[in-house]
Amino acid sequence: MRRPRRILAGAALCLSCAAPAAADGIILDGVSAFTIGRGGTNIAFADNGSILHDNPAAMGQIESEGMFQLGATGLWTEFQYSDANNPDTVGQHQFYVLPEISYIRKMSDEWAFGAGIFSPAGFGSIFNLEGQAPFPGPQRYKSFGSLSKLLFGASYTPTERLSFGATMGPALSFANFEGPYTLQGPTAPGLPTLLDMEVDGFALVWSAGVQYQLTDSTSIGASYQSRSKIEASGITTVDTPLGSSSYDTDATITWPQSVGLGVRQQLTSRQVVSADVIWFNWADAFDSFDITLTNPSNPAFPPITEQFPLLWQDSVSTRLGYEYHFDGGQVIRAGYVYHRNPSPASTMTVFIPAALEQAVSMGYGWMYRDWNVNLAYMYSFGSHEYETTSQLIGGDFDNSVHYDQTHAAAISFTKLLGPKQGCECSSPVR
Repeated sequence: MRRPRRILAGAALCLSCAAPAAADGIILDGVSAFTIGRGGTNIAFADNGSILHDNPAAMGQIESEGMFQLGATGLWTEFQYSDANNPDTVGQHQFYVLPEISYIRKMSDEWAFGAGIFSPAGFGSIFNLEGQAPFPGPQRYKSFGSLSKLLFGASYTPTERLSFGATMGPALSFANFEGPYTLQGPTAPGLPTLLDMEVDGFALVWSAGVQYQLTDSTSIGASYQSRSKIEASGITTVDTPLGSSSYDTDATITWPQSVGLGVRQQLTSRQVVSADVIWFNWADAFDSFDITLTNPSNPAFPPITEQFPLLWQDSVSTRLGYEYHFDGGQVIRAGYVYHRNPSPASTMTVFIPAALEQAVSMGYGWMYRDWNVNLAYMYSFGSHEYETTSQLIGGDFDNSVHYDQTHAAAISFTKLLGPKQGCECSSPVR
């Protein structure tokens, strides 16, 4: 059964790739060029295909019979780490491409349906560091993880101004950790190892939302996204000073649930401002990373139960956006995002770089024949995080400094299906 599962996982990863740490913890501040350009705000909008992910209720408010959107975001990472043995070490710069695709269709004035693929979260880094005893010398610390979703959604519009929506579909999560690691327990706490773990799994996820056109110039929205608790499986190789063994591996990967509120205000026929506030429940999702290793290939090795402490805290992401619309379908965008770093300094490692707190963005869009083309750029950065005494057994990251920043460049192509409904061409779409 493992071979078909690996094939499915590989196919999904080819579609969605993986996202490194790029925003609130490891949740992306926007999944398309539309949203990235205006600081990730989208809960109260109905002008792009990624509403299927951010607030499915907005499908009932689009100003055409349907919408098709295809795009991609390229992410470039710049991670830095420093300790007594590794002064001012820069991780290998990584480039990731994250496609997104969505299709929305109104079947009547009341009902709309959609489907799409999105990659809203992930992490990834590669560091070459001087290891500690009993594995001194250059060591490779590598991590890679992702969350990808295939969503099917529907919206119901009982009145012209009010819409409800929901999605459901499978989510795929993949995680790989490679490098020196001290077991934390409860089995063999303090045992130094060289670990190489690779797991993947699927789970069913869902979301729900509401959107209301308060006035002709003001819309508000709210959305909820379920947590993604994925029971993943795979293979782990463990090397120790006493020998090595491979294991069948089961791991629980939990991505946080979230609740968001958004408002879109059209100031003039050309200017739009927006704000989203989103709460992420990291405390329940990233409290620990639980791993069970069974069926050792070396009979001298016991099964292992491992709990890697994370102790992340809930966070609130505040996103602000601005748009200015010109004649002929041209638009410029700008945005700003702020959230605290959900990871405490005492459990930070180079495996999950997440020390990002702020982001600034810009975007530009224009009409090319029947297509709305959009470009966007976002720069995410944080403060230097000083880790004096790590809570991890082994002291691998004692007296260390972490600094992370990322760059995101996105492009999207959006085509409205059928005639536009009740909107002046000089006015921005919702």
